[in-house]
Amino acid sequence: MGWAIALHGGAGDIPRDLPLELRELRESCLHRCLDIAIDAFNARKSPLDIVELVVRELENDPHFNAGRGSVLTDNGTVEMEACIMDGTTKKCGAVSGLTTVVNAVSLARLVMEKTPHIYLAFEGAEAFAREQGVETIDSRHFITPKNIERLKQAKAANSVQVDYTQPIPIVDEPPVPNGDSQIGTVGCVAVDSSGNLAAATSTGGLVNKMVGRIGDTPLVGAGTYANKFCAVSCTGKGEEIIRSTVARDVAALMEYKGLTLKEATNYVIKECTPQGTTGLIAVSATGEVVTPFNTTGMFRACATQDGRSEIGIW
Repeated sequence: MGWAIALHGGAGDIPRDLPLELRELRESCLHRCLDIAIDAFNARKSPLDIVELVVRELENDPHFNAGRGSVLTDNGTVEMEACIMDGTTKKCGAVSGLTTVVNAVSLARLVMEKTPHIYLAFEGAEAFAREQGVETIDSRHFITPKNIERLKQAKAANSVQVDYTQPIPIVDEPPVPNGDSQIGTVGCVAVDSSGNLAAATSTGGLVNKMVGRIGDTPLVGAGTYANKFCAVSCTGKGEEIIRSTVARDVAALMEYKGLTLKEATNYVIKECTPQGTTGLIAVSATGEVVTPFNTTGMFRACATQDGRSEIGIW
């Protein structure tokens, strides 16, 4: 047994003809995140530190739906959310409704470590960020031209869109470039050579979501979970992931049924969630790594102490 890491940049209907430049930008970030994680493991950082480091890097990349690249609500604003969880202690922190916080995952960790609570949202979370001296920035920083165009397309189609929803041609309007700004929720899971586990997830949510909508990402047991058996981070259609308590079900199947990580995740993805809605990454206490999904694709990467390293989409 050795350390293992997995991360994702969102699941959905990722087009096979995704422009090469957009694919390479995202793959480059995934490579960079693996390098950050490997260096952190070699420096004997904890799994909790590592998942936070990786998710911060993903939040800072505008090509994924979290932090800088967060998609927009139906009011043209950002409402970011994140969750982080330590498997050994089951301590966790979550935040929603953030509009100015640069790295939501780090605020979630502060909720876990500096408050008696698990979950803070909206103005309460923003006030806590200011109190803790967390880096904030004008909300216009998060509103990118690509996501303005993506919101316009979703409104014209009268739809709320999950990660990587394919553009619908609108009469008399230029189509959104195939794959452009179709960006995904981010997450990371890690285990060290002693079997300590951690998970973190961060997102901007759904394109054209109602103001105030909260997805699966910050809900412990739905989009994010870690205990002594496994660590899980989910991506896809949040409402379906919430209904199926996806992350906790994986852990429960391992704990109560004795399934392996691969058996548990395959069952949940195939039997518990509708086709085309869900992807996840997970690691076990024994160093297993899995990245199953029932969508067209999922941006993902993983690495293990024995030298295995992989990046994939479809």
